Amino acid sequence: MSIDFTCKSFGKWILAGEHAVLRGVPALVFPIQSRNLELNYSRTESPLELRLVGDHGKDLQLLVWGVLEKACELKKIPRHDIKGVLLLESSIPVGAGMGASAALCVALTRWLGYLGYVPESEYYEFARDLENLFHGESSGVDIAVALSGEGLYFVRNGERKPLASAWKPRWYISYSGKRGVTVDAVNKVKDLLLQNPEVGEKIDQQMAHAVTLAQKALQMDSREGLPLLAQAIEEGGQCFEQWGLNEGAPGLHIQWLKEKGALAVKPTGSGGGGYVLSLWEQEPAAEVLEKLIPC
Repeated sequence: MSIDFTCKSFGKWILAGEHAVLRGVPALVFPIQSRNLELNYSRTESPLELRLVGDHGKDLQLLVWGVLEKACELKKIPRHDIKGVLLLESSIPVGAGMGASAALCVALTRWLGYLGYVPESEYYEFARDLENLFHGESSGVDIAVALSGEGLYFVRNGERKPLASAWKPRWYISYSGKRGVTVDAVNKVKDLLLQNPEVGEKIDQQMAHAVTLAQKALQMDSREGLPLLAQAIEEGGQCFEQWGLNEGAPGLHIQWLKEKGALAVKPTGSGGGGYVLSLWEQEPAAEVLEKLIPC
């Protein structure tokens, strides 16, 4: 069967800015090149057939049709008009804070663009509307990096610019051992803001400071940048601690990484589970390295 259209979107990790990005704080976000979702489409005259493959392709089974229904509703597309074979191959785990839902929404948006339903100028907004299915209120940061495939300085009001680094930090992400549920984590932070606005705003300000430090650190050389980057990551991690999103398995995993020699550690993504970012001065020991994914 010939392939008429193909595209690839990437998972993501966030250096700093999580949650506070919903209230205007910038976020620094990068793609994970080794974790991606590839879409291949073959045009036929038969009703749409979905095939899911890859390490985490089956995880998408319950998600794809819901996103497609939403897309058809938004663009008033009769479902029976969409025909052919849609093959999705994914290596991005679902519910891990790695941006699987954003990668799916971006891939389906590009495919619908190929079919003529979504102009390219609307890709970002359309994919973000689709992602609201999962998060209720998408900040758009995961969508932006899945679309661009490069590191980004992201602000919710629309400012997005490439994020380059003058050196290559030795940093990794690793699974905390607990599934993360983004909407639960977002609601937990919102509840804290409602119950104690002063504390909530101070945490947002601390996260904004972590973003500023991290951005500066990446522009320095490695000797000056490493301690500043470690400070930024620690400050970001303290925000998750204050939000109550490090309890249980994530907190234990963070402690384990520090005991193994990590300079600084923080959750990446929504927290409450999912993946954790760690920064190292020296290469971790082999038994640690086998549990880490290079950023």
